[in-house]
Amino acid sequence: METNIPNFLKQRAFLTPNRNALVYENKAWSFIELFEEAKIYAQKISSLGIKEEDTVALLVKNRPQTVFIIHALQQLRVKTVFLNHRLTPSELIFQLKDSQAKLLVSDDDFINIQNDIHLLYDSLQLTTIQELKHLPKKEMEVVNEYILSDICSVMYTSGTTGNPKGVLQTFGNHWWSAIGSALNLGIKEDDAWLCTVPIFHISGLSILMRSVIYGIPVYLMEQFDEVRVNRLLQTGNITIMSVVGTMLQRMVTSLNGQGYHEKFRCMLLGGGPAPRPLLEACAEKGIPVFQSYGMTETSSQIVTLAPEDSIRKLGSAGKPLFPAQLKIISEGKGNIPNEPGEIFVKGPNVTIGYLNRPEANQNSFEDGWLKTGDIGYVDEEGYLFVMDRRSDLIISGGENIYPAEIEEVLLAHPNVREAGVTGIADEIWGQVPIGFVVLNHPVSEDELLSFCNQKLAKYKIPKKIFKAEALPRNASNKLLRRKLKEILPKDMEK
Repeated sequence: METNIPNFLKQRAFLTPNRNALVYENKAWSFIELFEEAKIYAQKISSLGIKEEDTVALLVKNRPQTVFIIHALQQLRVKTVFLNHRLTPSELIFQLKDSQAKLLVSDDDFINIQNDIHLLYDSLQLTTIQELKHLPKKEMEVVNEYILSDICSVMYTSGTTGNPKGVLQTFGNHWWSAIGSALNLGIKEDDAWLCTVPIFHISGLSILMRSVIYGIPVYLMEQFDEVRVNRLLQTGNITIMSVVGTMLQRMVTSLNGQGYHEKFRCMLLGGGPAPRPLLEACAEKGIPVFQSYGMTETSSQIVTLAPEDSIRKLGSAGKPLFPAQLKIISEGKGNIPNEPGEIFVKGPNVTIGYLNRPEANQNSFEDGWLKTGDIGYVDEEGYLFVMDRRSDLIISGGENIYPAEIEEVLLAHPNVREAGVTGIADEIWGQVPIGFVVLNHPVSEDELLSFCNQKLAKYKIPKKIFKAEALPRNASNKLLRRKLKEILPKDMEK
């Protein structure tokens, strides 16, 4: 039997119409105003022939119109594909075709990218936010209910083979993610969540969903600026903020001995374990850091560490949120304290699977449990420690980079016989990728980097590419990426 729930925004606009829903720079919108804006955009999108269960892709920035359009698509019960604007046109086209998007809505700043997409994919219907504003309105009915099992959004995440996979996120996933977070952090009447992370990431979208479900405002910034953020956190207007380690490091460095307003109660930290000096600096300044573990597949965090444990359980991601479960499987045995193994998670906030990937779905789930591919252990008290993020994953400034995707590009060069990629520490980005190649014909590093620049987003381009006689492999001839650093030049940071 299907479970229905009231339309999130429509219900919120009915319950608390005059509460602030969105604040951007010096302008604010109440929930009833947000609902009215969403209905107008829904009518305009409908005039383009978009109807329930269609798919619309967004290539947008953190701006109010983006929030209006996201909610407009939900009023139509249309699936939304969130595109990362840092990707190349060819990478975006793969996702557009794979998701069978009928329409691409782009921010006006991305008109050049949209034009490049049109040259290679001219059958796709395109519009910009500016064009959308001037379209006629078509009468349509706002849905009264959502079916929790219906797909709400699709976000692509690179797989270990380098092929992006569309993660299916249902209305139920978003609902239970919000409920799990509320049971963990609580909800206060004066709560307000600062969003400086990209909305096309689950960390950003989850803030918008929680705002409507909780009835609290989102303070939206187009891009992260540590000076502006620190000033805002000292005003008392913000109580919760989501960050990755590089953002928090920049905030602490520019804080100049000052702390935040006493109303600020939660710095939700994701994107990998934080270094001890950063956590200690936050503790000294009274910054309440909640470390977390999550992914696109879990609709944001699924494990969280409370600030009182941040030093005592240094390096831990914490314990599962209330609706979720966690186990470690090592050589067929489960949950042996301090025994490393693969992290399995389960709960109503976990994805139902990947779009058009039956093999990945079969390999990624076992009796309702998601096999994350991450390696970690739980201690005697049940706290999770993540050892490797999906073994070879590189996390650069909060962005996930899989080596196989870069290796595939390097191997496409006619002079490259073998390729391997790994990550090294970087003071600014946390990690950056570096490449290793075995050549069959001479080619310069500059030429290889230029080749990568044509096919990869900027943040995926290796910082350096080293030439090697051979790459480390096991008895099955499988590349051992963890051993690549052993063939680095001695003067290169490891």
